[in-house]
Amino acid sequence: MRDGGSRWTLFVPTGGDTLRQERLTRDLHDTLLRADSLVVGFHDAEGSTEPGRKGTGVGEVALWAATTAAVARPASQVLITLIKEWCAKERHRKVVVTIAGDSVEITGRPDAAQERMVREFQDRVAGDAGSGPDDGAA
Repeated sequence: MRDGGSRWTLFVPTGGDTLRQERLTRDLHDTLLRADSLVVGFHDAEGSTEPGRKGTGVGEVALWAATTAAVARPASQVLITLIKEWCAKERHRKVVVTIAGDSVEITGRPDAAQERMVREFQDRVAGDAGSGPDDGAA
């Protein structure tokens, strides 16, 4: 989505519990809709989400979110912060956030390693949104 921001894919894994996944995904959708700098919607149930998966067809739901701010980093920080706060409401909540082929899993009870992975993910996607240098060093 090039009209001002980046497009993210958000998937709430629930271990095959499709009713819970739909409920949680709709709750996350409602939470993200309240942010001024985001546009949020539901992915079409077409195509695969990962190699070897059936796709987001029967019972699986995924969201897309786009930042509306011209500066990608602050909007991405808002998105990640909102997802972290949403996940923190229940320790078993998870959201897989993907942008430009890069992804990270955010959970309700992150440990120090996961917090570091989320920060590194934010740094990578903020760098990609700018000039797109080869980011091989971590």
